[in-house]
This record gives sequence, structure tokens and C-alpha cells, in this order.
Amino acid sequence: MDRIGKRAGIAVGLTSLVVPMTIALGAAPAQAASCNVTTGPYQKQVEKFLGRAVDGRQSLGDCQAIQSFQRKHGITPTMGYAGTITWRTMNTMLQQKAAGTNPNRSGACPTNRGRIACVDLTRQLSWIQDGARLKYGPVPVRTGKDGTETRPGSKKIYWRNINHWSTLYHVSMPYSQFFDGGQAFHSTTKSMWNPPGSGGCVNMRSADAKAYWNLLRNGDDVYIYGRKPGT
Repeated sequence: MDRIGKRAGIAVGLTSLVVPMTIALGAAPAQAASCNVTTGPYQKQVEKFLGRAVDGRQSLGDCQAIQSFQRKHGITPTMGYAGTITWRTMNTMLQQKAAGTNPNRSGACPTNRGRIACVDLTRQLSWIQDGARLKYGPVPVRTGKDGTETRPGSKKIYWRNINHWSTLYHVSMPYSQFFDGGQAFHSTTKSMWNPPGSGGCVNMRSADAKAYWNLLRNGDDVYIYGRKPGT
């Protein structure tokens, strides 16, 4: 091999080393996706959450399981990588599950105001209590993203519209109950764990938003506390 050919061969070899470690999955062209087989920083935690063998090493099976979770909740890029956002989403789910039927165990939401809707931004949880008695929930919610955070503090529901249309975001906001400027409880079709979050409203599943509509009235208290992960 001449000197030029040798240098070209070395260059090709080096290039092959820096190509991202992805492999194509057998899928229809419109649905084709690449699978990142690189071990992520939260590999063991994600493997445990998904019920995979916890060995801390990415495999094709791990990647496909992570991709399935990412697709379900709209986490992008959907590459099957055990990164920060994927683990943050799973960890929030674990905290929500740990809340059980006593979400106000810490006493952070006031119990001396009668009927009140509580929103814990840290755990992305909401519930309604009457004094210390749990009336509904806890249920997962999707609050404001970084830059359009749901504002913490004591609020009151001041306006309700069962078929509200947002002129700002041009989307339907069924069962809207406004408590702070343009921020409201309302239903959405997105996953409650879809990052990065809302424009400031407290998004809910349809059944939960309907239950809040039936349980709350204008003048009822809302208490929002904590800080959403990633904001």
C-alpha cells in the first residue's frame, strides 16, 4: 500500500471509532428509529425501574425497553438512552407511588381552611382535602416547564369554564378552573409525565379534571408548593 493509501485507511478507521453507537431497529420506514447502545449515567436505576437485569450495561433489550417508555411519555430524543430526563421522569413516578393514600404526610398543605386543592410541584402530585380528610387523589399532574413555572403560594379559584379555549396557545382546555392569572387546572390528552411541562397550568387527565370540576367551586382555596424537578 502506498503512503497516501495508508493514510486514507487510517482516517477511515478513526472515523469509524467516533460514529455514535446506534443501531437501526427493524421497523417500517416511517417509524424507523435508532437505538443508542451506549451505557447511560442512570443505567442501573432505569434497568431496575423497568424490571430489567440490573447490570449497569446497556443492551439491545434495555434500549428497546427504554425506547418504549420514552415513546409512551413523549420523551425525546427517543433513542433508548438512560439519560437525565428519562430517569427524572421515572423517579417522579416512584415518588408519586410512595405517596400512597397520605400525600399530605408532611403537613405542607394547610389543613385549617376547609376544602382545598393541593399541588406539590416536587412530586407532580395534586389532591383535594377537606381539613385533614382526603377527598380526592392524589393524582399525577403536569405543571409548568422551566421559564413558565406554575407559581407557588396560596390561591383561590376565581373563574371556571368547562369548555375553555386558549387564545394564547390555541388549544382546548376542558374543565378549566383558574386560580392565578392565566394558570388553571384543566385536562389534557398528553401524558402527565411528558417533559418539559405546561405553559404554567396544572394539566390533568380528563377523569381527574372532571372530578376537580365537580368538587371545587369559585372561592375554594388552592395551595401550591415545592419545586418541579428541572426548573
